[in-house]
Amino acid sequence: MLRLQVAQLAHECVVFRIRDGGLIQYVIQVLVVTQCIAEFLDPRGGIFWHRPFHYNLYEEDRSAAITAGRKTIIIYNPSAGKMGPAGLRRLTRAAEILKGTGYDATLVPTTGPGTAGEIARRGIADGARLVLAAGGDGTINEVAEGVAFSDVPLGILPAGTANVLANEMGLGSRLERVASQLAQCVPTRISVGRLSCANGREGTRHFLLMAGIGLDAKIVYNISVPLKARVGKIAYWIAGFSLLGRRLDEFELEIDGRRIRCSFALISKVRNYGGDLEIARDTSLVDDRFAVVLFQGSSSVRYLKYLTRVAMRRLEGVSGVELLRATHVCVPAALDGRIYIQIDGEYAGRLPAKVELVPDALTLLIPPGYLRKHTR
Repeated sequence: MLRLQVAQLAHECVVFRIRDGGLIQYVIQVLVVTQCIAEFLDPRGGIFWHRPFHYNLYEEDRSAAITAGRKTIIIYNPSAGKMGPAGLRRLTRAAEILKGTGYDATLVPTTGPGTAGEIARRGIADGARLVLAAGGDGTINEVAEGVAFSDVPLGILPAGTANVLANEMGLGSRLERVASQLAQCVPTRISVGRLSCANGREGTRHFLLMAGIGLDAKIVYNISVPLKARVGKIAYWIAGFSLLGRRLDEFELEIDGRRIRCSFALISKVRNYGGDLEIARDTSLVDDRFAVVLFQGSSSVRYLKYLTRVAMRRLEGVSGVELLRATHVCVPAALDGRIYIQIDGEYAGRLPAKVELVPDALTLLIPPGYLRKHTR
């Protein structure tokens, strides 16, 4: 429809100039209209209008934008928290729902840790115009690494342990329900975080949700994988309370010229933490700054107070907690211990590290209710 309207506009201008008899005016008008068309449509004829800030497609364009390239790949993690035999049946039903609404959907399993990004890149190279990630936040992170900096939208089908991203956007955890509502989501260009650190699987990694340094990353690093598979999120609580009474390692961050010492730093683009708590309440997926929450002190007992105030949603003003906003965070190597880092709930490496915001990096399918709430 949009292309037809532009074409009709060009035709009317040409006809008007021919009748008017002005050859020079006619040539100028054609050049102007041609330039408008070139700026409006991307080189491959798509309808996304790219600019270095967030954008949404107009309401009437939304469905066409998502289904314009109907070739869709669903990348799923067979080892995700909810992807047993029953989970695979639910995912298969979700794929059938998508096929029933016009998507040429194909299920593609990952073949091991770190393979989802390359699968996404190959799918896009082979003509996929929509990539869906089915799994937990770790799987979504890997798929996003392969989709980032392309024109192809990324959608999610929650099937993990915590499903922080799904909870953040209000999608829920039912695969079939999310699949049936996919066409209502809005392709929205967002920023992502970029982590550079020591001993990571890659020199640089990106994240959609958060980077955690210190206490929570140590929990992620030490968590029992078999226990996580059996009890899900409870495994994190067990690992966390096992540190009670122990001294916590501290480190320093550099933010806007300040050096601040703490034992846990959360650098986040989402309010939701672990699927149950809200820590970084002053941010959203469509924000172009991190919410940085710093917890100070080496006493693990002190975190009982912090946890209580987080649960009460009254973290502001608590002694030992600092709330900041930033686009860059630098963390030098710690002198008194090995400090770990996690991104999107998965171990990522250790200090030293740098975390920075990358604008206009990814097109994410976001429910319209979430956008209305966070883009006023």
